[in-house]
Amino acid sequence: MEKYLNNIEKANKKIYMLAKEHLDNLAKPIGSLGELEEISARLCSIYSSLKINIEKKCIIVLASDNGIFEEGVASTPQEVTAIQSINISKNKTGVGVLAKHFNINLMVCDLGINADINYDGIINKKIRKSTRNFLKEDAMTKDELIKAINIGIELVEKAIKQGNKLFGLGEMGIANTTTSSAVLACLLNLNEDDIENVVGLGAGLSEEAYKKKVQVIKDGIKNRNIDKSNVLDIVQKVGGYDIAGMIGVYIACSYYKMPIVVDGFISIVASLCAIKLNKNIKDYIFLSHQSMEKGYKLACDELNLPSYLNLKMRLGEGSGCPLMFSIIDASISIFNEMATFEEANISKDYLKNIPKI
Repeated sequence: MEKYLNNIEKANKKIYMLAKEHLDNLAKPIGSLGELEEISARLCSIYSSLKINIEKKCIIVLASDNGIFEEGVASTPQEVTAIQSINISKNKTGVGVLAKHFNINLMVCDLGINADINYDGIINKKIRKSTRNFLKEDAMTKDELIKAINIGIELVEKAIKQGNKLFGLGEMGIANTTTSSAVLACLLNLNEDDIENVVGLGAGLSEEAYKKKVQVIKDGIKNRNIDKSNVLDIVQKVGGYDIAGMIGVYIACSYYKMPIVVDGFISIVASLCAIKLNKNIKDYIFLSHQSMEKGYKLACDELNLPSYLNLKMRLGEGSGCPLMFSIIDASISIFNEMATFEEANISKDYLKNIPKI
């Protein structure tokens, strides 16, 4: 992990400026395509090239169960993690259907599903069956944390060898909005009274169950004696293997200069963890949709990047990534195929009287 984390470079600012210059020379009012222009310029800076061609894309889905489930913080039975992980790989879930529709590769990995799974469509990297219950003990050991991060790195390397150049990130794990809320509360160093602001309903909780979820998170954080200035300590004590693995994916994508798309609440919390480990990682991250999960906006504000879609989604799995990939494809088409003023035989003189917005 250290080799990768300590050698992440910022995206190429010089290429970014050249890309912006090219976009300003396209036959349109300057800046009129808004974020489509910004996306393509950022992609150029990531790849250090003004010639962008992304043929193969991959969504990495990390699956794991969470010991905190036993405290009654989720409305969905735990066995759904195993069932839906298999269904994702069969293209039968939300992200699976969308990935198939857009011809996107899916890589599903078992980091800690609480079941014995022997299915060809799932990569078996099981660390153990579920994390531990962080109300009573640390969610994982330090060795398990580092192992999960390194698995995330390995998965990116495998996907790059298969020719993928654009990545998305998803997860599958019952009770992982609880672990993510706990991690986010620590990252933001929230007072106990403010923790409720990052705790949502997950897959759908009754009012009574929601109150219990909030209290469990408060008590769990209090019980774990966490160093809130230390990201790895936070994730080890109240996080999940999926979050740890996602950190590894962000590290590897940034190290190899590959763009990575964030899905929803769990993956944006993991992105914040990664950026706190190395701020250069932010240059490689794109948000997809604005999750309806309660803490998402606070995480988004902390990250200070735009989320491009508001479809009232809260599924997880990586389901926002295929939709964002299509927007990225559109931005690349604009950059590569739109005529310049010269090619369109249009004089740029009129632009002198139009203020740049």
